[in-house]
Amino acid sequence: MTAADSYSYGPYHDGPDPLAPPLDLREALADIGREVMEGSSPRSALEELLRRGTTGLPGLEELTRRLWERRAEISRNHRLDGTLQEVRELLDKALEAERRALFPDPSDDARFAEMQLDALPSSTAGAVRELGEYQWRSETGRENYGQIRDLLGRELLESRFQGMKQALQSTTPQDVERVRQMMSDLNDLLAAHGRGEDTAAQFAEFMAEHGEFFPENPRNTEELIDTLAARAAAAQRMLNSMSDQQRSELNELLGQAFGDPGLAQQIAALDANLRDLRPGEDWESGRRFRGQDPLGMGDAVEAMQDLGELDELAAQLAQSYPGARLEDIDLEMLERQLGADARVDAARLAELERELRRQGLFERAPDGSLRLTPKALRQLGEVALRDVVGQLRSRKGERETARAGASGELTGASRPWQFGDTEPWDVSRTVRNAVLRTASTGSPTVTLDVADVEIAETEQRSRAAVALCVDTSWSMVQDGRWVPMKRTALALQHLISTRFRTDALELITFGRHATTVEIGELTALEPVWEQGTNLHHALLLAGRHLRRHPDAVPVVLVVTDGEPTAHLESDGTSFFNWPPDRRTLATTMIQVDSLAKLGASISVFMLGEQPRLAAFVDMVARRSGGRVVAPDLDGLGAAVVSDYLRGRRR
Repeated sequence: MTAADSYSYGPYHDGPDPLAPPLDLREALADIGREVMEGSSPRSALEELLRRGTTGLPGLEELTRRLWERRAEISRNHRLDGTLQEVRELLDKALEAERRALFPDPSDDARFAEMQLDALPSSTAGAVRELGEYQWRSETGRENYGQIRDLLGRELLESRFQGMKQALQSTTPQDVERVRQMMSDLNDLLAAHGRGEDTAAQFAEFMAEHGEFFPENPRNTEELIDTLAARAAAAQRMLNSMSDQQRSELNELLGQAFGDPGLAQQIAALDANLRDLRPGEDWESGRRFRGQDPLGMGDAVEAMQDLGELDELAAQLAQSYPGARLEDIDLEMLERQLGADARVDAARLAELERELRRQGLFERAPDGSLRLTPKALRQLGEVALRDVVGQLRSRKGERETARAGASGELTGASRPWQFGDTEPWDVSRTVRNAVLRTASTGSPTVTLDVADVEIAETEQRSRAAVALCVDTSWSMVQDGRWVPMKRTALALQHLISTRFRTDALELITFGRHATTVEIGELTALEPVWEQGTNLHHALLLAGRHLRRHPDAVPVVLVVTDGEPTAHLESDGTSFFNWPPDRRTLATTMIQVDSLAKLGASISVFMLGEQPRLAAFVDMVARRSGGRVVAPDLDGLGAAVVSDYLRGRRR
């Protein structure tokens, strides 16, 4: 195989994965619609969808849970005294080796040296400081003590400059001098920048000479400050997380780094410059570490930076700040903390949010709030109607009866042929489908396939005036009937607007009062606690609607779970009483008789099982020539649509 024939594979990072399954906006919209119908605002429903996720796509809640697990793992498994522990071990080895070297020596100098060792302070930092001028007899002791100074120097630098510990594994005096010079030049650069001077040339000269110490490869002074300040703040948070004794001992030890107290002073000057330049960094907080794995200063700072990133990611995932968008999530940081899968999940959630907005499913209301667009309502209605039709078809093996046969008149619409359809073919569209399909395959011969066939939709041209009256009293919410009621209205509205376009539908809600609403208003209607079931007012509005369409078949459908407890007085106020007042029942029955004179039979869909309710709706059905249906909540939509189809064919 030649070099030109070789291939390499790796993760896809340039935008969304082209091989990922497409996003299912239908499921997302159905979830949003359900939340809206339960009383949430569209914005809250969208936020809830993104928080919970969809099938096969974890939401923000799951990503946040993984963040907190990672955070707990860091603080639960580690502790911060690794450098102190390692220095103590090196010191003990040095002292043990020195005592072994002194023991066989009978001289007074040896005894005096032993006395010096016995008089060392008990604290590690104090002992290391006192041994600074000690003349070692043991080569092993001298080497171990030198390792302490080198370790402190590397850890101190690693706490401020990433990768420095590995770069200085074998420290020479020349290395220490290079670091000292770098620190001096760095503090000069930051001081000049803090005074407002133009440091572009100074920065370029600094990076040309000392760029080896900065693997992040900052492009300008601001980026250099950002990198250094984030790590310095993490180092300060590490110190804040230690006990007072540990912090005091470590600070004293760091004065012995590389045997040069000036290095710690330069680090302190660096920290002061960075605090002035980046006061917004977190310099004050601390963490509680309770694990058993000791971390050195460099690793501890890494842990503190990880914790800081986890907190920042948690704030981004919470989306609780004004104008929050999922595009705000730092995907690189998320991948660094939780892996590539988390990055993919967050990117797909952002894509889902973007597509829902781009598809025109939300719009701004005049008051600035977010609401579902007519397009979204049509899609919700389509889903609701599909569920209803599925229930109708499952009844006793019957096929859907919503379509008329060949004797009906053409509607001008067509649809793909399905098994069992008897409508005539739409020949022009069928041939067009065959031509387009064959052309896409490159075949010169046009062939006809069953998938190409479209049939011309027909319908009986009877026209209906439909009034759907839905109970919006608090008991509908309390007993879980709120969403099924809304889905029923959506299904009926979608059926009429797409299949029976000449029919006139009026949606009427009734609680203490009744009012006519659009489907969008009903879908977004929030439950309100109020007493009263004013069927009298609802039937009054239904009669007004029927009189506006005298040439149409009148159809009145009532969905309720309680007998009337309110009616309109002559002055327009609502009278309420429980148990129902005789006047309420009488005025309601007057409206029932009035509708019967218009030729309307009232179908009542009874959602309660109270005997008084059953007796009342039976009376309504007898007086109007209608009927009573007592469906379960899952079958409410099918019952209403079926009764509408039956009523309009009268």
